[in-house]
Amino acid sequence: MTTPAIDATGLRKAFRSTDGSPVLAVDDVDLTVRPGEIVAFLGPNGAGKTTTVDMLLGLTAPDAGTIEVYGTSPADAVRQGRVSAVMQTGCLLNDFTVRETVRAIAALHGRSDRVEVVLERARLTDLAGRRVEACSGGEQQRLKFALALLPDPDLVVLDEPTTGMDVGARQEFWRAMREDAALGRTIVFATHYLAEADEFAERTVLMNHGRIVHDAPTTDVRAAYGGRTLTFRPPAHVVGTDGIDAAWLDRVRRALEPLGVTDLDVSAASLEAAFLALTAEPELEGATR
Repeated sequence: MTTPAIDATGLRKAFRSTDGSPVLAVDDVDLTVRPGEIVAFLGPNGAGKTTTVDMLLGLTAPDAGTIEVYGTSPADAVRQGRVSAVMQTGCLLNDFTVRETVRAIAALHGRSDRVEVVLERARLTDLAGRRVEACSGGEQQRLKFALALLPDPDLVVLDEPTTGMDVGARQEFWRAMREDAALGRTIVFATHYLAEADEFAERTVLMNHGRIVHDAPTTDVRAAYGGRTLTFRPPAHVVGTDGIDAAWLDRVRRALEPLGVTDLDVSAASLEAAFLALTAEPELEGATR
């Protein structure tokens, strides 16, 4: 069998709050990710996503449980160049050009042969001579992506990867990600753009209160929790300058089919609705029933 890209069992991690009381950030998390998957990692603030990612990257050790990346410890996987991360925070050197930045980090990895490759992959070749401080937020994010690709990793962990990118750049970024995944590279990303996760992730892992509350193909998550939306186009004769005739709308409520409605469409459930349903506080759920 193929070795999992990520194999975590029973992960637990607690911290001390300012008053000294323990805070359980990650509570008995099991997670297996296969090579080549594109997985969205979602959850509200404080859900445990960042702590889980930190353990995945070997930045912190679990209090209990085990985690392996391609069959070895996260720290070893990072040292071997099998794992890279694109984080939302973190500074670049403003006085360097884009190419100088890539060359400097490539030298640290011993991969100067990949400078032009990653510049092209991140669509930065035309910007290679520009100073970092003159790059937009989206361009700087693409530069971080290029740096992450230098060791030619098997797993890329992305934290809000398209922040600052315009729509075209975002589409181009995810086209490149799909190509990489098709070649076997594993992509795990955290994002607040739920529409982005909805469109690009094959699988969605939702966390809340330190636990995984749902882990399934994104289409299944939408279908199970998102509800459905019905849209239709009314006959032209009932649409006036002030909108749709109120009397006709009342008839729609009573009987839809005899009215000759065309272009009926039942859309897929939204991931946003599923996210809200799965991460709602119990007391709020009870209050709305």
